[in-house]
Order: sequence, then C-alpha cells, then structure tokens
Amino acid sequence: MKKYIPIVDWLPNYKKGNLLNDLIGGFTVGIILVPQGMAYAMIAGLPPVYGLYTALVPVFMYMLLGTSKQISVGPVAMDSLLVAAGLGALAIVGIENYIAMAIFLAFLVGSIQLLLGIFKMGFLVNFLSKPVISGFTSAAAIVIIFSQLKHLLGAEIPGSSKFHQLVINAIQHISSTNMYDFGIGLAGIIILLLFKKWSAKIPSILIVVVLGILVVYGLKLEQYGVHIVGAIPTGLPSFKLPDFNVDKVLDLWPMAITLALVGYLEAISIGKALEEKAAEETIESNQELVALGLSNMIGSFFQSYVATASFSRSAINGSSGSKTNLSALFSVILVVGTLLFLTPIFYYLPNAALASIIMVSVFGLIDVVYAKELWTTRKDEFVILLITFLITLFVGIPEGILVGVLCSLLLMVYRTSNPHFAILGNIKGTDYYKNVNRFADEIVSRDDLLVVRFDAQLYFGNSAFFKKQLLKEVYKKGLPLRAVILNAEAINYIDSSGAQTLTKVIREIHQKNIQFYIAGATGPARDIIFSSGIIEELHKEYLFVRIKEAVACYEDPTTIVALREKIAYQNIKLK
Repeated sequence: MKKYIPIVDWLPNYKKGNLLNDLIGGFTVGIILVPQGMAYAMIAGLPPVYGLYTALVPVFMYMLLGTSKQISVGPVAMDSLLVAAGLGALAIVGIENYIAMAIFLAFLVGSIQLLLGIFKMGFLVNFLSKPVISGFTSAAAIVIIFSQLKHLLGAEIPGSSKFHQLVINAIQHISSTNMYDFGIGLAGIIILLLFKKWSAKIPSILIVVVLGILVVYGLKLEQYGVHIVGAIPTGLPSFKLPDFNVDKVLDLWPMAITLALVGYLEAISIGKALEEKAAEETIESNQELVALGLSNMIGSFFQSYVATASFSRSAINGSSGSKTNLSALFSVILVVGTLLFLTPIFYYLPNAALASIIMVSVFGLIDVVYAKELWTTRKDEFVILLITFLITLFVGIPEGILVGVLCSLLLMVYRTSNPHFAILGNIKGTDYYKNVNRFADEIVSRDDLLVVRFDAQLYFGNSAFFKKQLLKEVYKKGLPLRAVILNAEAINYIDSSGAQTLTKVIREIHQKNIQFYIAGATGPARDIIFSSGIIEELHKEYLFVRIKEAVACYEDPTTIVALREKIAYQNIKLK
C-alpha cells in the first residue's frame, strides 16, 4: 500500500508544525490556480469553467498518489495548446462535441501514462532530448502568445496552431480592434511585468484579475463591446463517463501519446529541479506515471481535460512554504469554494486580462539562453533544436515533436556508427598511451607499432567504419609496421556482426605478417571474444590487461607474466 499509495506512508507521520505552511502554500497556489485554470482552458478552446474542473480531481488524486512534495498539478499552458492543436485538426462540429473529445482525450492520455507506469516504461521519456523539448517549448510559447491576440485586441481573429497563419489572421483583422480590450490587456501585461520585477511574492495575477473585474463592472465597459468571461456554471462537476468510441481512439492516439510523454516529462523535470533546490529526493519515476495516469483518467470522469505539473505554480508552492502534498488539499478547497460561491464574481472578468496572464506566463518558456549555448558548444544539437522549433512554429506541435525526436535518434545513430577513433602513442618517460592529436609534442613516435582506441561498442552499425579506419591507419604506416594493438577499454559490447568484422580484420592483418594484440578488454567484452570465436584468430597469448604489457610482449615475447595468465586468459561469465 505504501509503495502504490504514497500518502499512506507519509500522512500517519505528518508533523503538525507543517500544517500552517501547507495551508498558506495551498491557498496561495489556489489563488493563482483559479484565474490560470480559466485562462488555460481558453487556450485549449474550452469554456473557462473546465479549467476549474481540471483543478479539482487531478490535483486531489496527485496528492494521494504523487511522490513529489512540491509539484502542483492542474491545467498548464503547454498541454492546453497541444489539446487545441490536436483537436483543431479534427473535423469537430459544435462546442459540446469538442468538450467531449477533450475529456475523452484526457482519459486516453491517463490510460497511456498508467500503462507505462505499470510496465516500468518511464525511461521512454529519455527519447525526448533537451534540444527537442527546448525547441518545441519555445515555439509553442510563441504560438500561445499569438493565439491570444484575438482576446488582447478584442477582435474576431480565426485561431490556428501555425504561427504564420496566426500572424496573417491578426493583420487581416487588426482594423476591428476594440481599444478598450486592448487597453485592459496592455495594462495587465505592464502590471504583471512590473510586479514580477519588483517581487515574485506579490500575487500579481490576482491583482490583474481583481482590477479587471472592477474596471469592467465599475465603468460598464461591456456596453462598449469589451469581451468578458460571462456566466460560469455554479456547482461542482458531475460524474460522467467519457464517451468511448473506437473511431475517437484512432483519431486521438498520436496526440494522446504525445501528451502522455510531454506531460510526464514536464512533471519529472519540474520535480527534479525543485528537489535540487530542496536537497531532498523523493520522486519515483514510474510511480509518477501511475499518479499522473490515474489523475487524468479519474479526472476525466469529472469533466476534466488533460492535467500535469505546472512550473510556475510548483515554484510558488515551494516558495510559499509548503512542506508536504497536503497543501494540494487546500488548493482544492479554494477551487471548490470558488465553484460553489464565487463564480458570479468572475462574470465581469475581461478576456483581455486572462490573455495578458497567459502571455506573460508563457513568455518565460522561450529559452534563448540554451539555444545560444548550443550554438557555441554543440552545433549538431543546435540544428535539432532549430528544426524542432521551425517545424513546431510553422507546421504544428505534434509534427515538431515527432520530427525532433526522429532527428535526435538519427543523430544518436550517426554518432554510434561514426564513433571516435583515436591513434595512441606513448608519452615520453611514462607508461601512459594517449591520443597523438592531443599530446603530439610529448609522444614517442614509432613506425613499427600502431596503437588504436575505439570509443564505442562494436556492432553492425559501426563495424564497417571500424574496419575502414583501422586498415587506413595500417596502410599509412606502410612496410615498417610490425604490430597493431587495439585498446578495447571503451568497447563494452560486441555483437555478432562486430565479432565477424573483428575476426576478418585480425586475419587480414596477420596475412600482412603483422601481429595483432588486444589490451584492456573488460569482462563482458572478453567473454564475447572467447565465445564468438575471435580468440581463435587472435590466440589467447595476445590478449592483455594493459597496453604496456602488449608492447612489452611485442618487444620481447618471453615477458608473459603470471598476472596476464590469471586475468587476460580467463573467460569470466557474468551472472
């Protein structure tokens, strides 16, 4: 029970001294969660109240099942945009059908996350590399910002998940701007930025919401065409099973997998970042998948759309003093109170104020610093970031993620198929053998001896490269060459293709009357050398622990020592 329901473990040992901190932290997050949830629901193309519904059951479920003490779960900008992009590509008629699809999508995402957690598949998120995440996050943030222009300008601007289309639509409809909407939105952005600069502890989002409501209500601005949230249904969401349909699954599964992995990655990365600051590690990756999966699945039974961890609210949760997951309970209580008693207050909340909150909140997702760092240090990964960024910006978010992941995998395959191949030389006066390109002035040059190091596993993808590079170096040495030593310290695995290639290479070198030695092979690699038949071509007396022993044997074959007999010859079977 403690393993699968973490609250059973920590609640009985709960310290009463933490109650006040959790109370303050929970209510602080709840105050932010109410307007943020409404704003993010608008990004997803849903009525604002569904953001509040998503701030209930998923938050409560994570409190029961989550392993992070500071993560704040609920609606977030990134996933909301992914929902809008995914559902916007489908031919959905009517807002009711759109809502039903969003809720079913949440159930599907939760099911995938739960299955991944049950089968311990948390490692799959590793395929979403940081350049890919940074690229699509930055592009998605820009798309989110421009998608809010219709609310900021108070104009009927058609939506899109493509940046260039949003810009074109905005230019075409800019003449219909409502200056009152624009004034409210611009004032909201300025207030948020100023308070953010002065102090992060000031509830600037709440201030913008309150001021927006007071201005619209006091000056009767709805009479001047100011767009407001309007009537929000009072009361808690009712229990209702999502509308299960095979055709819906076929339409939504690519987006569901994307949301499942992205949502999990967000939660893990946020949780790890906060753990580093708190110097306390509690997150268990597969349990996080289970927690998020059940949060989304059960949340969908109560009209919630996709939820995951929010960086901004999680940071606020920690900085407000929260000590345990119990703070989430107080956030839920505040949202419940809002749904039961305070929804009439939000009637006059201007959409432009919510747009300003969204724009400022997601602007921080644009990571220029990391892109500059990659440009300086890792241009290959910068290219992946740029490709992901551009595809996400101009084609679509799902496509951007998919292309980014494929590019990352291709780069990984390229690197493993063209690994580092070093020529080693003896540093004067020592037993060390180092890369001649790095220590050229300190290396003892020898025409009769070639020492090489292959820095990767030897497998079908790089065996041809290995053979080509090695024989090229043998050819360069020419007739004076009498011995080749392979430093195999970095070769942790040799597959059947690699073993066959290595055997052929040794045979070809022997045919040139050049002796071949292997030094530094680890236990697993040594096992394969014996089991695959390589040793039959090499012969065990030419297998050594260190390069200097191989060199000594080449110079004087009578120097075979007991240590080599004990270690190099032995075929150790790992259990």
